[in-house]
Amino acid sequence: MSVFRGRKQRFWLMLFALAAAVAAEALFRSGALNPVDQRLQDAWFQWQGKRAEAQHVVIVAIDEDTLAAYPDDPMVFWTDRMARALSRLRAAGVEVIGLDMLLSISPERWLGKLGGELQNAARDYDRLFREEVNSGRLVLVATRSGSGARETDYLLPSPDYLLALPDFDIPGYIGLGDLLDEGDGVIRSYLVAPVAASGTRLPESGVPLLGFPSLLAVRAAGLDPHSGSWTLGGRKVSLRETATPIPYLGPPGTFPRVSLQALLADGPLPEAVAASLRGKAVILGATAAGLNDEHFTPYATRFFSGRGALMTGVEVHANIVESLLSGERLRPMGGGLRLATLLLLAVLAVAVFVAQPAWQGGLLWLLGVPLLALASFIAFRTGVLMPVAAYALVAGFALLGVLGWRLTGEERERARVRQMFGRYVSDQVVEALLHAEYRPELGGQLQTVTVLFSDIRNFTTISERLNAKEVVEMLNTYFERACAVMLAEGGSIDKFIGDAIMVEFGSPLPVADHAIRGVRAAVALHAVAGEFAGWMEQRFPGRDLPKFAVGIGLHSGEAIIGNIGSPTRMEFTAIGDTVNLASRLEGMTKQLGCAILASEATLVSAGDTVACGRSEVITVKGREAPVRVFEVLAVNQGAQQ
Repeated sequence: MSVFRGRKQRFWLMLFALAAAVAAEALFRSGALNPVDQRLQDAWFQWQGKRAEAQHVVIVAIDEDTLAAYPDDPMVFWTDRMARALSRLRAAGVEVIGLDMLLSISPERWLGKLGGELQNAARDYDRLFREEVNSGRLVLVATRSGSGARETDYLLPSPDYLLALPDFDIPGYIGLGDLLDEGDGVIRSYLVAPVAASGTRLPESGVPLLGFPSLLAVRAAGLDPHSGSWTLGGRKVSLRETATPIPYLGPPGTFPRVSLQALLADGPLPEAVAASLRGKAVILGATAAGLNDEHFTPYATRFFSGRGALMTGVEVHANIVESLLSGERLRPMGGGLRLATLLLLAVLAVAVFVAQPAWQGGLLWLLGVPLLALASFIAFRTGVLMPVAAYALVAGFALLGVLGWRLTGEERERARVRQMFGRYVSDQVVEALLHAEYRPELGGQLQTVTVLFSDIRNFTTISERLNAKEVVEMLNTYFERACAVMLAEGGSIDKFIGDAIMVEFGSPLPVADHAIRGVRAAVALHAVAGEFAGWMEQRFPGRDLPKFAVGIGLHSGEAIIGNIGSPTRMEFTAIGDTVNLASRLEGMTKQLGCAILASEATLVSAGDTVACGRSEVITVKGREAPVRVFEVLAVNQGAQQ
């Protein structure tokens, strides 16, 4: 009856976890959670402030100083000044220039409408600017008013400038300057090719294909804009790329900028200015507030009221170009990983909440939500966007499921078992008792076992050369493989002590062949370490890490197996001289130059199937009597099971 009750309980709890994960994933995919995640991500941008320095892009700004220098000239007649500025930029060694101004009419056409002498005078007004357009180093901007399926949806530069394009190549030199609004007016993402990514069929004649910043990045990298896919900053991008989060470098004003007026001033360009431009991609555009090219970005949003500074369109484009050329990006968590972590969190939440009173479970959930937000901020700083709202919901759903399950009467049974055994055993043992067919008697007992200790060689050096996240990844991967071979031989994994593993064979259930099981497990663990050394070389190449290896100690004898600890907190473990000696033998492996060191007691109990190497009589620290130890090399085939 108890077995049936335990299986039924596990079934319902796992069902609650699965349902919680599926519900949270469904809400995430529906977009219902987007407002919460977007506001959190906006806050992370604001908290982090300036994230990095721009390495590839400089802004040439039509700022207040530039406007003040030419107060009476309409900007349609600035092309002669643009030509001079573009020429000086090319002379300074700029790689490519993007003109973030839609020149839908030229001065020549404007004056030509007036006729007479003005029409004749206007014929050469734009010659220098058209030569810059024809140079092939200038990217122009266009926009669209519809879906992009018709030619009339596109607002292009003046035909005078289109005719000046090299080979009349509109897709190769004109990009779409449209910014992506995800519904709340905030610019958080961009599309490499706005029309192609939407699946809209493009007109057959030449129209802009790539976004303005995407085309500028492709040109700056010296790639063919017609190829359909490119490797930029070590990352492959393509026409069909979905919306990509913009990894803004910082709040408005982060990007280095040079005033257009400084480029138009008489005399040579100052060396400091020339040096800041050399080898860079330049975007020339409006930053003056009066030109009305300002947008909401994550730095302008607030949770409750008010707003921060707006960002000019030219700086939004600069952030996109910089991210493409540098390879820096914010990666939304993949669908498979998201669902797996939601399910894992649901299982963990159910396991935690089922062991707590209802009020403590609710309090843990309330405290856990800020911790999830903190984890999201840490992930954000590494370039990963976590779905915090989905994680918070899945934990909340798990809590509701556990509370509902408790109403069926299982809580009364749990309370009774905890009252009987809670003072003497750990929570893990209590959980085992809840599912057990019978209630065992508590207390330690003398039992003959084989104890195995394993430790990673040069772990301190490895830890110094890896960051904390990489160390955890290494340990988790190694422990998973190590535990598999221990469990395969019936070992009881007692505990992890840093990078060390303590395992008993013959506990908690006695077995007669505990010694040979321990030796087989040690040999298998040594093989796992050899394979794992290859994994380390592939995962962390060029890090100058010492070769991964382990030391393993084995000893057989009597030990006390039972509940050890304080009256309020106990742990089921093994203690005694057998445990201590096994630990000491593991420590001697490095001194004796061997991987596996077993005591004579273990080898006698294991039989003659063990192939041994050198033998020594040693004295270990804290033990007066000497011990004969043997280097274990292999286990003969007859001992394999």
